[in-house]
Amino acid sequence: MIKMVKLMNGSEIEVRLAGNPDRKTIMLPIAKKTVYGEEAEKLNMWGVDPELGEHFVEGLADIFQVLYFDYEGHLLAYPNPDHLTPEQVVKDLLRIADEMQIRSFSYYGYSWLALVGLQLAIRTDRLESLIMGGYPPYNGPYLEMMTVTNKAYEQALQNEQNTVTSHQPSENPEAFDWDNITVKIDPRVAKQFMTLYQNLMGFDDRSIQDRLQLPKFAFAGEKDTIVYGENFGSVTVDIVGLLERNENQLNELEWDVEILKGNDMDHTKAMQPATVLPLIKPWLIEKLLRDDRE
Repeated sequence: MIKMVKLMNGSEIEVRLAGNPDRKTIMLPIAKKTVYGEEAEKLNMWGVDPELGEHFVEGLADIFQVLYFDYEGHLLAYPNPDHLTPEQVVKDLLRIADEMQIRSFSYYGYSWLALVGLQLAIRTDRLESLIMGGYPPYNGPYLEMMTVTNKAYEQALQNEQNTVTSHQPSENPEAFDWDNITVKIDPRVAKQFMTLYQNLMGFDDRSIQDRLQLPKFAFAGEKDTIVYGENFGSVTVDIVGLLERNENQLNELEWDVEILKGNDMDHTKAMQPATVLPLIKPWLIEKLLRDDRE
C-alpha cells in the first residue's frame, strides 16, 4: 500500500505499508529510499547501506507489518524552518498512522528520530513499544545539540552569501577533517533542526520516565562519541558515554540497554540494517509476540 500523506506544513510525504496487516505494526521513519550508481558508491565508502530502507523493511516484514517512510529525507526536500517543534513532529507521525489506518504501533528511530520517538511516547497512548538508537533516553545531549544546530544555521546563512568549498561524502573518510568541516546547505534546512532543539531546551527527559509504561529499548555503538570542531561550537556529543553512565538507572526504569561492541562501531555503523536488525528484531518478537507464544 502506498499513499501520499499531507503533513502539518502542507507538504506531502510518500508512506508505504508492507507485510501482513494482521500482524503488529512497526513504524520506521528512517526508511531511506534506495540509491544507485555513483551515489551508492559514495555511501558504501562511508559505510552507509545504499539500500538501507529496503533492507530494514525486508528484515521485518516477514513477521510484522511495517509502516515506513523517509521523514528526514522529506524534511531536506521540504524544509519546515520555523515550525519543526516536537508537537508538530508528533502530529505528523500520528497523522501518518491515521491516514494509513493504523491505530497502535511500535516505533524505531535513530539519532534525532530516536528523540522524536521519546516525544511521541509521552504524547500518545498508541505506542506498543519504543526503540531508540544512537540517542540516549535519559540525560540526553540537548544543550550540546542546540549548540551544534545553532552553529550549523549560522554557517548556512553565511555560506549562502559567499562562495565556499563544500565538503561532501565523496572524499576519503580517513582523511576527512572533521574539526574544520564547512558544509553549504539551505539555511531553511539547517534552521528547522535548530528550531527543534530550541523547543527542547525546557525538556527534562529524567522527569518523564514514569510516563513510559511500555517496553523500551535503547542502544548505541561503543564508539559513538562525536567531537565537533570550532565551527560547531567545540562541543562533544557523547552518545555512548551518556548511555553507559546511566545504564543502571535506565535498567531500574525498565529500559533494555545494549552497547554495540567494535572499534568501528560509531554513529554511522551502528545505524546500518546489518547491525540493527539482529538486535531489534528478536527484541520486538519477544516483547510484542510473547502472548502469542504462551
